Amino acid sequence: MDTVDVIVVGSGPNGMAAAVTMARAGLSVRVYERGSTIGGGARTAELTLPGYKHDLGSAVHPMALASGFFQKFELAKRINLVVPELSYGHPLDGARAGLAWHDLDRTVNDLGVDGQAWRRLFGPLVERAQEVAQFTGSKVLQLPRHPLTVARLGLRILEQGSAAWNLRFRHDEAPAMLVGSYAHSISRMPSLATAAVGLVLTTHAHARGWPIPVGGSQSIINALAADLIDHGGQIFTNTEVTSLAELPPARAVMFDTSARSLARIAAGVLPERYRKALERFRYGNAAAKVDFALSAPVPWANEQLRQAGTLHVGGSRQEIAASEADVAAGRHPLSPYVLVSQPSVADPSRAPAGKHVLWTYTHVPAGSRQDRTEAITAQIERFAPGFRDTVVASTAQTAMQLADWNPNYVDGDIAAGEPSLGQLVARPILSTDPWRTPAPGVYLCSSSTSPGPGVHGLAGFYAARSALRAEFGLPVPSLARD
Repeated sequence: MDTVDVIVVGSGPNGMAAAVTMARAGLSVRVYERGSTIGGGARTAELTLPGYKHDLGSAVHPMALASGFFQKFELAKRINLVVPELSYGHPLDGARAGLAWHDLDRTVNDLGVDGQAWRRLFGPLVERAQEVAQFTGSKVLQLPRHPLTVARLGLRILEQGSAAWNLRFRHDEAPAMLVGSYAHSISRMPSLATAAVGLVLTTHAHARGWPIPVGGSQSIINALAADLIDHGGQIFTNTEVTSLAELPPARAVMFDTSARSLARIAAGVLPERYRKALERFRYGNAAAKVDFALSAPVPWANEQLRQAGTLHVGGSRQEIAASEADVAAGRHPLSPYVLVSQPSVADPSRAPAGKHVLWTYTHVPAGSRQDRTEAITAQIERFAPGFRDTVVASTAQTAMQLADWNPNYVDGDIAAGEPSLGQLVARPILSTDPWRTPAPGVYLCSSSTSPGPGVHGLAGFYAARSALRAEFGLPVPSLARD
């Protein structure tokens, strides 16, 4: 049987980041992907009608410019990332809206009497956004490089993760804008974990923005794949790995899979104690997705929302908190939170001339098989009367259909593991090197490990860095364009 230095199982952003890093170190690398196309949760395809390009998984990319890996890889020089002026919008009843502009000053001005409270909350973090990104994108068990910034972030997390989360503001817009970001974590609110996620996302919204990749999320993966191949790497699609025994000999095998899949595939070599720890790793609630092909832009009642790359739809802070509480209790909300991306506003190549694509998901209990097309449509129609009339086609995926499409989404959990505070610290175990397993040469490099979910490539990069040191005695190579 032939041999190879490194095998990567799974071709999501983390798997590809690991593969690129290892190949640039001069090692022979193979990537095995069960699907017919590469990309994991970052793929783009025509789901509804010809000419309408939809993101199959992730569509919103707050980390595309903030990630330390993508900065080293110079992603912004390899693909076209469009940064909307309006990072995200939050529609409210009565044609009102909270507007999180890329420009912090503009956001403050729009918020009126709550503007200075918003500035006090985010100003110090936005000024030190690179330090925030370095801390949140690093492994947990190490001394922070910028302790004052960490302290500022920590105090804000304590406030916004507690019953004090309503004390800063007088009107509805600012609290709604915050809770819309907090809800990305798919958890009951308020909590420390949801506050941490939302505060960091909103900091990036005002610092580097929330960019949209021209051509879709697939362009990120294609850039990684091109670099891998340029450095001698190989990619094999339609190749599902169910056991380590199926793989050729390799000095390092890196799994861009869920912790549960790793426990199953590597069961014969993992120590029992570690394997059981992987099996105890908890998965959270889920997402259900609907993609729309539209004949016209979404007719938001507040016309400024038509500029937004991303929208958080669900009403007031109280309504969204109640919706997420329903999901946590195992119920499908009657008035759901809906995350919306309208990429064709910034990237006309996504749809035929004059037409648009709309990407949406909503939160549902883990394992849900309910089609949420009507619930999502009704919630958008609430804030965009006439939306139904613009829909020319749609396609829905239930939580379990998402899980079937991407096994990393256990029962529809798109975070590949509950993003609770404990599991953001111990992901999947508490360790100074959580990517390296006790089995010789076996590594976990997915969102099931630190620093957690998101299209950032950092879990793969850190796993590769660990393997380069432990298995090959090699330094981390330059990732900049040749």
